[in-house]
Amino acid sequence: MTDSASADGYRVLARKYRPSTFEALIGQDAMVRTLANAIQTGRLAHAFLLTGVRGVGKTSTARLIAKALNCIGPDGTGGPTISPCGVCEPCRAISESRHIDVVEMDAASRTGVDDVREIIDAVRYAAVSARFKVYIIDEVHMLSKAAFNALLKTLEEPPPHVKFIFATTEIRKVPVTVLSRCQRFDLKRIPAEMLAEHFRAIVEKEGASAEPDALAMIARAAEGSVRDGLSILDQAISHGNGAVSAAAVRDMIGLADRALVLDLMGHILTAEPKPALANLRRQYDAGADPATVLQDLLDLTHAITRIKLSPDDPTDGLTEGERPRALQWAEGLGFAALQRLWQLLLKGLAEVQNAPAPIQAAEMAILRLIHAAGMPDPADLLKRLENGGSVAVGGGAPAPTAPAGAPAVSATLNEVADLPEVDNPPAPPADSPDPVVVPHPAARPAPAVVPAPASFPELVRLFESNTEGLIGKALRDDAHLVSYAPGRVELRVTSRAPRDLAPRMMQCLETWTGSRWMVSLSQAEGQPTLQQQAAAQATREREAVLADPLVRAALETFPGATLTRIIERETGARATDVRSAQA
Repeated sequence: MTDSASADGYRVLARKYRPSTFEALIGQDAMVRTLANAIQTGRLAHAFLLTGVRGVGKTSTARLIAKALNCIGPDGTGGPTISPCGVCEPCRAISESRHIDVVEMDAASRTGVDDVREIIDAVRYAAVSARFKVYIIDEVHMLSKAAFNALLKTLEEPPPHVKFIFATTEIRKVPVTVLSRCQRFDLKRIPAEMLAEHFRAIVEKEGASAEPDALAMIARAAEGSVRDGLSILDQAISHGNGAVSAAAVRDMIGLADRALVLDLMGHILTAEPKPALANLRRQYDAGADPATVLQDLLDLTHAITRIKLSPDDPTDGLTEGERPRALQWAEGLGFAALQRLWQLLLKGLAEVQNAPAPIQAAEMAILRLIHAAGMPDPADLLKRLENGGSVAVGGGAPAPTAPAGAPAVSATLNEVADLPEVDNPPAPPADSPDPVVVPHPAARPAPAVVPAPASFPELVRLFESNTEGLIGKALRDDAHLVSYAPGRVELRVTSRAPRDLAPRMMQCLETWTGSRWMVSLSQAEGQPTLQQQAAAQATREREAVLADPLVRAALETFPGATLTRIIERETGARATDVRSAQA
């Protein structure tokens, strides 16, 4: 259902095709079914809360609910219905935003308690011409704390003729006291396939034409938002003078060419740096954002992983032309290789977004991906070593190449473990880098077992001497000893201590001492921390030195002098360092 274009000018697609019935609201079937059941059974909530990302239909849904509650039918005798007629006076007035009993308020511009007080004062009066007086508050999370508090009592027990409908994109900013008083509906992002089909129908109604790939690009760029997608589609129709092509959409919003992205992934998996960099530069020269290219590679990696898990799943976001190559890669790549690609692409995307020269950062990220493609899979390599073999990994030789899209393209990523053993491997060329030989795990010496510490200070020193300085510092500064015996420790720790302190202690102590330890946390007061004990001891020593007649005489002789250090000599006598403040 569309609104007719206004006589005073052009109406943008996002307004022209705003849903006027629940049937025209796409992608929100669960919410519509719940509302329909509530209306049919008369179990209508007094307050509704609609949440979701921008452009999924929160405000449109709020108006539809207002129409559903106040529709009287063409003959004027109807009641609340999930299918408002759209022709009665309440329906037409609400659609045109002129109904006196349906009040819309933008909380982004009216955030104060005085604005809410106007609503509180008005709810006492009955509706003028409608069945229910409806208050629609958009972006409700923008209300101030005082405004929320003022609204609570009225929201909990409103008059029977009043309904509240809230809409927000930031549900976490809405107080729990408000959430508990509303019936909440989470509006979902619209799937890209559904958006593309919706845009195709609109293009036909507008008398324009559009390539399927162009509509798919717009749907992906909209990220689940109908309004954002319609705005891009509106611009694309104007850009192409009624004909929407994939090339025009790509140039207009700076998208990467999907075919080139697939080729780039092929170059990465076959470890071909020159074609990969040439491909990236070609996309960049055509106007593609380097961050968008890496994002498309991330999406492709995710789609390949989804295909590997479920080859028949149609929700991977790939077209029929893209699926065969992705299916071949999914068959050849292991999960470890896909996870490695994913992590490296995430790191590369963050670097590109923060780099002063994004294209340079993107090129370095692609080269890092190619280098990773030539590395053996760690799990396969470890399995081979455990079976008694030995593998020499070349330090920089390029990985073997294969035709783009071939099933064996992933041999450089995860088939190193299947290489046959050779007794006398050929000598490498003179100009090749020295191979890195990975030693057999059995050749590594086992860690020496140490006796269990006899006291808590010895246990702390054990951690500090075994490169576990963070745990040692936490034990020294933030742990109050409750009880200690070799094999069992009971502590009370402060909030600054690591949350996983106890399990890490048990793991380390079992490794070092060869026996199990029990570390428990207690609420008992316990002893002062070792740091507090050391500070108290230092204070006592300082007071004892300051009480010494010789030191006292020195401080009286040199006014302003301070005691800076106390040094224990081998004879046991103390030497003091008294310095003048004036010096």
